[in-house]
Amino acid sequence: MSRVVSVFLANFPTNRFRRALGGDTLPADQPLVLAGSNGRRRVVTAANESALRQGLRPGMPLAKAQVLVPGLRIENADPEGVADALERLAFWALRYTPVVAADAPDGIVMDIAGAAHLLGGEEALLEDLCRRLTEAGYACGIGVADTWGLAHAVARYGRSPSVIVAAEHGRESLAPLPVAALRIDPTVVAEMHGLGLETVADLMSRPRAPTTLRFGPEPWRRIDQALGALAEPISPGRPADVAEVRRSFAEPIGAAETIKRYIDTLVGKLCLELETRGLGARRLDLICERVDSLRQVIRIGTAMPTRDRARLSRMLCDKVEKIDPGFGIETLALAATMVQPLAASQSPSSLVEPSTPDVSDLVDVLANRVGSKRLFRVAPVQSDVPERSMARIPPLAPELDETWTGQWPRPARLLPKPEPIETVALLPDHPPATFTWRGVRRRVRRADGPERVFGEWWKRDAELAAVRDYFRVEDDAGERYWIYRAGDGEDPETGSHHWFLHGIFG
Repeated sequence: MSRVVSVFLANFPTNRFRRALGGDTLPADQPLVLAGSNGRRRVVTAANESALRQGLRPGMPLAKAQVLVPGLRIENADPEGVADALERLAFWALRYTPVVAADAPDGIVMDIAGAAHLLGGEEALLEDLCRRLTEAGYACGIGVADTWGLAHAVARYGRSPSVIVAAEHGRESLAPLPVAALRIDPTVVAEMHGLGLETVADLMSRPRAPTTLRFGPEPWRRIDQALGALAEPISPGRPADVAEVRRSFAEPIGAAETIKRYIDTLVGKLCLELETRGLGARRLDLICERVDSLRQVIRIGTAMPTRDRARLSRMLCDKVEKIDPGFGIETLALAATMVQPLAASQSPSSLVEPSTPDVSDLVDVLANRVGSKRLFRVAPVQSDVPERSMARIPPLAPELDETWTGQWPRPARLLPKPEPIETVALLPDHPPATFTWRGVRRRVRRADGPERVFGEWWKRDAELAAVRDYFRVEDDAGERYWIYRAGDGEDPETGSHHWFLHGIFG
C-alpha cells in the first residue's frame, strides 16, 4: 500500500524571491507581489503573507493592488524560474524516498512506502522535512495519506499544518473538506457553490450520474483517486546526470528468483557505469513498475562509496520479499541517487601482507535493516555537563583526536535522562544513607564524592549559578550507582536540592 506525502508550499514564488535576495534583505512585513501579463493587463501572480493580509490576491489587477497598498513592492514574475526551482526541490527531496515529483504549481509529492521506517517513521520524517523547509525560508503544509489526491487535499485544506491520515480512513477525512480540495476547475467549484454544494460530503451525497452530467466526469474521477478506487501513479523525477539502468520485459515477471536474477544483472551494468565515471554508490533506488501502473520501491544505502557488485546485489535481494509484484512487473529501474568519487585500489596480493579490517559490509547490512539513524558511535565532546559530553557520529566516521578529560570515573551506562530518587541524607556535603529508585529502597554501604559540576554559564544564562554534586555509591548488593544532588546543599539559587540517579557502573 502506498503512503503519499504532499508538501504544500504556500507563497512559494515570493518566498523563493526573498530567499534569492538573501533572507533578511527584504523585511518579512514588507508587502510584496509578483506581476505578470494577462493579455494586455498587468495582474498580480503571487503575493507574500504581508500583502495577503492587506487584501491583495493573485489575479487582481496590478493597478488596483498599488492603490490598496501604498509602498507595495512589485517585481516581475518568473514562472519558468519557479518551475525549475520546484523541480530542484523535488530532486533535493530524493533524500527521503526514491519516488518524488514536483506537484506544480505549489508543492511536491512523494511516495514514502518502504522508506519511512529508515528515517524513524512518518512523524519523524515529517518533522525533519518541515524543519528543513522552514529553515530554508519556505512556509509549508504537509499531508500524509494513502493516495496522492487525499494527501494533496489535507495538506492544503487540513485543520493543521501537518496532517497524517491513518490508513483506510480516507473517506472520513475527505468528506468534510471543501470541493475545491478535489483539484477541479475553479469555475466548476463556483458553480457547485451556487447550487449549495460546499463540501465533498455534499457532492458524495448526490447521485453520481446526474452530477456527472452537470459538472462533467472530473469531480468524481478526483474523488475516486482520493479514495484509492482509481490509480494515480507518481512519475518520479531524476536529475539528468544520475547513473541509471533499466530493463523492460516483454512478459511481466513476478517470481522472486526471477526478480533477483535481473537485479543482479542491473547491478552489474550500473557498477560498470559508475566505474566509467570514477564514482562509487552511496545510495541505490530500485523501482519496480507494475502492469497496473503502481510502483514498488526498494532503497539501500552504504556507509562508504562502493562498486562491489556482490555486496550491492545481496543487499537489494535481501529486500525482494517486500516487493508486491501484483499482476506482474514490466520494468525494473536501478539508479544511483547518491554517489561519491571512488578511485580504483589494489587489494592485498600476498597471503602474508597484512590487510585492513573492513566492517563496512556489516555496517551496511545492519543500517539497511534497522535504519541508518539507529546505528552510530559515541564521540567525546568538551563539556562538563555529563549528558552533553558525547555526540553521535556515523559508525565509520574517522577517528577523532579529542578525548574525555578528568580524573573522576564515569559510569558504563548513562541514563538518557536523570531520574528522580528519594533519599535520606545530611546537608550539605554528605552522601545519602539510603535512596529509593524505581520503587526499590537501597541502603548505601560505601560512597565517594562529592564531585562538583558547574553549569555552562557561558552558553546558558539559566545555568549561571547551577551546581551538581555527584556521588558514586554502592548498595548492600554491591551494585554501584552515580547519583547527584541539584545544588550545593546550602544556597537555593544553585539548584532544587532534589536528588537524581544519572548512571550505573558496571
